[in-house]
Amino acid sequence: MGYVVVLDIGKTNIKVHVLDRHMQSVFEQAKPNAVVNAEPYPHFDVDAIWEWLLDVLKGVAGQFSISAISVTTHGATAALIDRERPGNGLVLPVLDYEFTGPDSANDGYAQFRPSFTQTSSPALPAGMNLGRQLYWQQNQFPNAFAKATDILLYPQYWVWRLTGVRCSEVTSLGCHTDLWQPAQNSFSSLVSGMDWQSLFAELKPADSMAGVVIPEVSEATGLPASCPVTVGIHDSNASYLRYVKASKGEPFSVISTGTWAITMANGGKDAVLDESRDMLMNVDFRSTPVACARFMAGREYESICKQMGTSPAEPYTLHDLERIIETDAYAVPAFCDNSGPFAGKSGSVNTDQSIHGAALASLYCALMLDLELELLNAEGDIFLEGAFLKNALLCQLLATLRPEQRLFLSGDSTGTVKGAAALADPDASVAEERVRCESLSLSGLGSYRERWRARCQSL
Repeated sequence: MGYVVVLDIGKTNIKVHVLDRHMQSVFEQAKPNAVVNAEPYPHFDVDAIWEWLLDVLKGVAGQFSISAISVTTHGATAALIDRERPGNGLVLPVLDYEFTGPDSANDGYAQFRPSFTQTSSPALPAGMNLGRQLYWQQNQFPNAFAKATDILLYPQYWVWRLTGVRCSEVTSLGCHTDLWQPAQNSFSSLVSGMDWQSLFAELKPADSMAGVVIPEVSEATGLPASCPVTVGIHDSNASYLRYVKASKGEPFSVISTGTWAITMANGGKDAVLDESRDMLMNVDFRSTPVACARFMAGREYESICKQMGTSPAEPYTLHDLERIIETDAYAVPAFCDNSGPFAGKSGSVNTDQSIHGAALASLYCALMLDLELELLNAEGDIFLEGAFLKNALLCQLLATLRPEQRLFLSGDSTGTVKGAAALADPDASVAEERVRCESLSLSGLGSYRERWRARCQSL
């Protein structure tokens, strides 16, 4: 294998990575992923993303011998296309899942929405259930919707732009969409009830090749005309993939952190999931159900810091954490109203500006992660990935809260990218150095946790 390019389209940022044959990143370029707040609804600027990707790929192709491209994106997103339409192919803009417009369709959607027992997909607000998005779009824009020849999950939309090949894949289908039955490995009753079967392309494994780049892409970028593109994968599942490949069947959990914190429990397919607490069953790249719990950790962290007048990046110390516990200062959920085990509750802090905001936000997020692990009855080692790796004390707080389990920190800050790259080379080693996270000596943390949980439950 030569070099693998990973296109990582996250909710907050878009990145292009190049990885060598040892699966090490040798190039990265990023830009913010801005939402266009314009008619007909807030949407992603796919044209701007596409032009930027082509420009970066042109530079990459001039520096490296590229042998494959892999795509990973955030979930809860799909593109309605007319496969014969030139340009971006869209018959409607790609909706931002945080837009609350689809909530207006709740009454009508309830007649078609499958039960949680069928899909293990919790009822979420705004556009976070992809099925609700599609139902709302069909009802609000029936003429445009009728022109759609295909519904492409977001990774597969970009694969189609690159290759001209249309396909579907289970990690995005099984991500709280209401469209999939994880236990049966098949579409849900919503798809047949809405007569959408013909709009979904053939299912293909994430680690298979969709096709090679179309001539226009090759000419615009200098990529080889024979450059293959993988089918693509949902971003949290890309992180999880590496641990599945490295495991020997033992239970473990992966926490992928960023805008979202997604806790995935391997061996948790029989977990008791509580729909009201934003627990769900995702599906990994092998179509295996994975019990999950989640909340918008990155957003909540920033919100607490903002309320406290602190920059999220401002350093803090163990003394700052001790002072929070000594003064019984609290942040109680939720600081984003559309996710997590306390969704719909109004978050608050009960302290003054003398408490360090980043320390309070870190303690809050560690307590939330600890709670989600408990809700999943998580066993075995815990592996932490993503943005929270930069916050050493937050990691140590979680290790202190979980004394019966070992917490390992990923030695690779690009876990999602490395997992996506491995799709292009099934024989590639995904092993990495994992650092055991040591606990803190922090008096009173256990009793503080109990008081914090009692306050949360009183909500």
